[in-house]
Amino acid sequence: MVQINWTHQSVADLRAIFVYISKDSKNYAKLQIIRIKKRTKILHSQIYSGQIVPEINKHHTRQLIEGHYRIIYKVVTPSRIDILTVHHSARNLENRIS
Repeated sequence: MVQINWTHQSVADLRAIFVYISKDSKNYAKLQIIRIKKRTKILHSQIYSGQIVPEINKHHTRQLIEGHYRIIYKVVTPSRIDILTVHHSARNLENRIS
């Protein structure tokens, strides 16, 4: 089974998303975090299911989309995936990750 590793950056991103959304609704903030985490479950069986990130254009760096969020991940080995960042699609990614 594939190990999914949430990096420090991705965990910080989830916290920031929660804090931002919870200003309007704590319940919706919780639901959004659950949706993001649930979206990554597909990686346990299909590690290359996401699209290649256009700004990076490397085969092993991919993204899953959940609502307005881009879940950027890297296939480190066939048995390990690192979630690098969770990024709102309206924001510029180019200065954030390489």
